[in-house]
Amino acid sequence: MTPQWTERLTSALLLLATGLPGLLFAPVFGLGPLVAPVAVVLVAVFVAVELGARIGALRPVAALLVGLLALGELEFGPGLPDAAMLRGLLDGVTRSWQLTLQSTWPARPEPELVLFVPLAVLVAAVLGVELLRRPVVALGPGLAVAGLSQAYAPLTGPVATAAGLAYCVVAGALLALTRRGGGRALLVVPSALLAVAAAIGLTAVDQGTRPSLAIDHEAAAPPSLRVDDPLDDVADRLSHPALPVFSYTSTAPVDRWRTAVLEEFDGATWRADANYLRLGSSLGEAAHHARITVPPDSGGPWLPSQAEPAAVTGIAPLVDPRTGTLLLPDRHGAVAYELGWREPAVAPEDLLDAGIDPAAVTGGLGQVPPGVAELAKTATGGLRPSFRAALVLERYLAGHYRLATGPVLPTGSGWPQLSAFLSTTRAGTSEQFAAAYVALARIVGIPARIAVGFRAPPGGGGLVTVHNGDAVAWPEVAVAGVGWVPLDPAGGAARGSGAAAGALAGAIDQARRELPPQPQLHDPDVPHDEGGEPTGGGSPFDGLVRSAAWLGFGAVAALVLLTAAIPVSRAVRTARRRRRTGADAVVAAWQEARDVLRAHGFAAPRGATVRDLARGLPSTVDKSVAEGLGWLARQVDVALWSGEVADHRTVDQAWSAVRAIRKGLAGVPWRARFRAAFDVRSLRAVPSC
Repeated sequence: MTPQWTERLTSALLLLATGLPGLLFAPVFGLGPLVAPVAVVLVAVFVAVELGARIGALRPVAALLVGLLALGELEFGPGLPDAAMLRGLLDGVTRSWQLTLQSTWPARPEPELVLFVPLAVLVAAVLGVELLRRPVVALGPGLAVAGLSQAYAPLTGPVATAAGLAYCVVAGALLALTRRGGGRALLVVPSALLAVAAAIGLTAVDQGTRPSLAIDHEAAAPPSLRVDDPLDDVADRLSHPALPVFSYTSTAPVDRWRTAVLEEFDGATWRADANYLRLGSSLGEAAHHARITVPPDSGGPWLPSQAEPAAVTGIAPLVDPRTGTLLLPDRHGAVAYELGWREPAVAPEDLLDAGIDPAAVTGGLGQVPPGVAELAKTATGGLRPSFRAALVLERYLAGHYRLATGPVLPTGSGWPQLSAFLSTTRAGTSEQFAAAYVALARIVGIPARIAVGFRAPPGGGGLVTVHNGDAVAWPEVAVAGVGWVPLDPAGGAARGSGAAAGALAGAIDQARRELPPQPQLHDPDVPHDEGGEPTGGGSPFDGLVRSAAWLGFGAVAALVLLTAAIPVSRAVRTARRRRRTGADAVVAAWQEARDVLRAHGFAAPRGATVRDLARGLPSTVDKSVAEGLGWLARQVDVALWSGEVADHRTVDQAWSAVRAIRKGLAGVPWRARFRAAFDVRSLRAVPSC
C-alpha cells in the first residue's frame, strides 16, 4: 500500500472511530435520525483532509466550515446559507442539548434537538485529525463524545457489548496501522480480545440492571408553569352543562378522559406535583388510539388524555409521564391531535385482594379537623391498607352521601368545605367526593390522589362530543403490581359508554361485586411470598451465578482494599513522623530512611547506624542514595551528640536527605519499586538501636 493510501485509510479509520460514539445516542433519538447527520459531517471532514495539502494551516477551519455547511443543508433544506440556517446551527450549540434533556426519550428527531450530536462529532473529528500524529491521543475527542452519550443514556447488556466490540475493532485497526514495527502491533489483538471478554462477562452477570450515573432530566427542566387548578372549575362547568369542550373518535370504548392529577394538599388547596417534559416520539407501545379535536374557546392549557399515554401526533405537548397529564402552554385556536395509549392488564380475581403500593408518594393532609380520623377508620371498616379497604371506603361514601343538585352547587375542597360535607350537608359534587375520599384514604395509610377530567357520554361509535356537564373528579389509589386504579365514590365518573369495556374497568367492577357485605369484611390473606421470600422467575442456576459473581467481586474488593492499605498506612506513618520537632524529628527522618531501604530489599540490621547502612550499599545503587545517607548522618550527629538544640533548619535538612534517598531509589527496576510499594513487612516496627 502506498503512503498516500495509508494516510487516507488512517484518516478514514479515525473518522469512523469518532463517528461511532455519535451513534451511541440511539437510545435518545433512535438510530435512524443520527446516521445521516453523523455521516455528513464525517464526509465533510474527510474532504477537508484530502484538500489539506492545498489549504495548509487553514485545514481545521475549512473542515469546520464545510461540516457546518453540509449539516445546515441536510437539516434546513438545500440553498444558500441564510439567517434561519445560521440561527438553527447556533441553537444547536446553545440549546439543543438542553431541549433534549427537557424531552422524554426517544426524543422527536427534530433539528432543534438532534443538532448537538453531529456538531459534537464534527468538533471531535476536526480535533482528532489534527492530533493524528499521535493516534492514541487522536482517539480522545471521540471518546469524549462517547462519554457524553453515556451520560445521557448509558447502553447496557448485549447492545453495549456489540458497541464496544465495534469500537475495539476500528480503534485497534487504526493503532495497528500507525504503530511502527509489526511485532508490537500484534499487542492490539490480545488487548481487544481481553476488552471484549470483559464486556461479555459483565453483560452475562449484570445485564445492565444497576442504576446508571446519567444526567437527570431535572438538569435542564422546562420553565415553571403557572396554570389554573381545574378542580376549581368542576362546579362552574356543571352549572353550564350544554357547552361543548372537545370531540373525539376512538378505536376503543372510553369511560373517562383526564386533564389533570392533583397530589399536594396543604389543608386549603390541592395542587399538581407534576414534572413536565416535552413529549418525545413515544412513551411505549400504544394499544388504543383516538382522534381528538379541542375548539379554540374551550379554555386552559390542559388537553384530554389517558392514564398511560404512549404517543401524540399533530402537536408537541408537555407531558408528565407519571400521571399522564398533557399540557399545551400558550395554546391559541383549535387543536387537533391523535392520542395513543395503553391500559394495564390485571386479572379480576387478583385485584380484590391486592395490596397497596408502598412506594407510591402522595402529598400531605394539612391540619386534620377533630373527628375526621375516627371517621376514616369507620369508613374503611378497620381494615389494614389494601385495595379491599379502598373499595370499602368507596362504598361507604357512595352509600352515606349524595350528589348535590340545583342551580347553586357547592364549591371548594379544603378542610372547611370537606368538614361541612362529611358531617353536615352530606351532599356535594364529585369535587367534594374525590377530595374527601383522598383525605380519608391517606389518613388510614392508603396512597391516593385526585384526577380531574370528563366522563365519556353514553353512546359511542363515530364522533362523540364531550360537554361541560360531563366534568368530573375522581380518586385514584396506588395498587401494587397494577399502578394507579381509578375509583368512583360519587357514582358519576364511570357512567360512559366504556364503563365496563376496558380490562381495568371490568376488573374494578367485578371486584366491587365480589366485595363482601359489611358484617363479613375481613383483611385479605397475606400472600405466601409477602413475608420476605422473594419471588421471581430466575432459576437456581441464575442465583448461583449471581452469588458467585458477588463473592468474586467481594474478594477482589477486599484484596484491593488490603493492598491499598499498605501504602496508605505508610503514608500516615510518614505524616506523623513529619509532625515531630527537634531531635525527635531528626530521629524520625532516620527511621523513615531506614524503612525505605528495608522496603527496597537492603539489609538494615538492628543497631546499625546511618553510616553503617551507607557503607553496606552495593555499588550498583545510585550515588544519591549514599550521599543522602551521609548528609542524614551529619544531621543525626548534630541532633544527638553535639549538645546543640536541633532547630527547624536541621530538621529540614534531615528530611531533604530522605527525599534524596527516595529520588535515588526511583531508578531501580519497576519490579523492585512495585514490591517496595506493597511489601507488608515494611509496616513492621524495628527498634532504632
